[in-house]
Amino acid sequence: MNKNDIVTFNITDYTAEGLGVGKYNGIAVFVPQTAIGDTVKVKIVKVKPNFAYGVVLENIKPSSDRINNDCMYFGKCGGCVFRHIDYAAELEFKKQRVYESIKRIGGIDMPCREIVGSKFSDCYRNKAQFPFSPTCEVGFFAPRSHRVIPIKNCLLLPDKLNRIAEYVSDFIEEKQIPVYNEETGEGLVKHLYLRQGAISGEIMVVLVINGDDMPYSDVLTDKLLYMVGNSIKSIQLNINKKRNNVILGDKNIVLYGDSYITDTLCGIKVRLSPFTFYQVNHNMAEKLYKKATEYANPIGKSVIDLYCGAGTIGLQMANQAKKIIGVEIVPEAVKDAKKNAYDNGIENAEFICGDAKFAAEQLAANNTVADVIILDPPRKGCAEELLHTVANGFSPQTIVYVSCDPATLARDIKILNSLGYTLKDYTVFDMFPRTAHVETVCLLCKQ
Repeated sequence: MNKNDIVTFNITDYTAEGLGVGKYNGIAVFVPQTAIGDTVKVKIVKVKPNFAYGVVLENIKPSSDRINNDCMYFGKCGGCVFRHIDYAAELEFKKQRVYESIKRIGGIDMPCREIVGSKFSDCYRNKAQFPFSPTCEVGFFAPRSHRVIPIKNCLLLPDKLNRIAEYVSDFIEEKQIPVYNEETGEGLVKHLYLRQGAISGEIMVVLVINGDDMPYSDVLTDKLLYMVGNSIKSIQLNINKKRNNVILGDKNIVLYGDSYITDTLCGIKVRLSPFTFYQVNHNMAEKLYKKATEYANPIGKSVIDLYCGAGTIGLQMANQAKKIIGVEIVPEAVKDAKKNAYDNGIENAEFICGDAKFAAEQLAANNTVADVIILDPPRKGCAEELLHTVANGFSPQTIVYVSCDPATLARDIKILNSLGYTLKDYTVFDMFPRTAHVETVCLLCKQ
C-alpha cells in the first residue's frame, strides 16, 4: 500500500479515538467520520509499517447506524467524534471498548453488564476551555494539532456559555488586545475558561493571560455583567507566563465577585475554584457517584479517597461512613474540600494536600485504618508503587476504582489482581456523549 492509493473496504471497528477501522490486504486503515458497517472508497494519505490513514472519497454503502450530522464543525474540531452515528451504537461501542480492554490488557474476561447512557447528549458540559485563534476568535483545537478551529456555537455547551465565549472573542478583537502565539511566546490572551453550576446556575469567567494585567478588563467586566446578569458570580484573570501546554497558571486575580462559584451534587453543596476538578456532566456524575457509594458500602467504615479533588465522592458518603480521609495534590482543591465539609456540617472528614503516592505511604506508615479505598486518578492511572501501598500498606476489604481511561484501568486492575484483589463488578458511564471518552467504576474485593 502506498500514499495516494485508492482502495475500497468495510469499516469493522473504531479506534479508542473514534476513528473508523477497516482492513485492506491485511493492513489496518484508520478513517475519520466513518461508521461500523460502512463500505467506503478511501484515499490513503499516510502509510506506516503496520497501518495507514485514509480519507473517504465515497461512501458506497452507508452503515445502518448512520444519522445526519447536526454540527457544522464536526470533523474540523477535535472534540466530538460520534455525531454521525446513532447514540445506541455509540453506547454499544463504548461498552465493548471497556470490556475488550479489561479482557485484553487486564487478562479478565468479564462481560460488561451495564452501560449507563446520558439523558442529554448535547448541552451537558458545565465547563469549557477555549484557546484563542490568531484572529482573536475562540474555538477548539483541530484533531492532533494546536491549530484553533473558531467555534461560534458548541452543541455540547449551554447557551449562556456559548454567548459569553462569542462576546469575549468580539471584545478582544474590538479592543485589539494581542492574542498569545505559541510559537513565539508573544501576545497576551491565551485561553478563556468558563464554568457553570448545573443546579446553581452560577457562572465563572476566567481569562488566562501571559502577563500581569489586561487592558480594558474593567470594561469587559461591566459589559459581561450587563449582558449575562447576576448569574455571573466570578470574573478572574489567571496569570500563566509559562510556555507549556498547561492551561492555568498559579495566580488568579479576582476582577468581580468571589474566587469561586458553588453548585450542588448528590445533595452536597460544593465550592469550585478554577483549579478544582469537577465532573463536566452533572447528571451523569450523580449516577456515577451513587454507584461508587453502592460499591463502597461505606456504612460504619473508614474510607480513604485518593485523588479526591473537591472531596465530592467522599463527602456524599460521609453520612454513612465512620471516617473520610481525602488526599489531593492541588492546594486550592483541598481548600475547597475543607470548606465543602464545613458548609455541609460534615465533621467526620479530613483532607490532606499531597501527592497520592507519598501521602498514602505516610498514612500507611502511621497505621491509618482503611476499610475502603477509592481511587479516582487522572487519565494516566495510578503509579504502581501506590497500588502496592494500597494493597500491602492498608489491605482494605474493598477498592472502588473510578477511571476515565479503559487501558490504564485494565493495566491497574491486572496489578491489583496480582496483589490479591479480585474484580467483582464494573459499570460503564457515558459521561461524555459524542466524544470518544468514557468513564468506568469498578468494585475490587480482597481475595
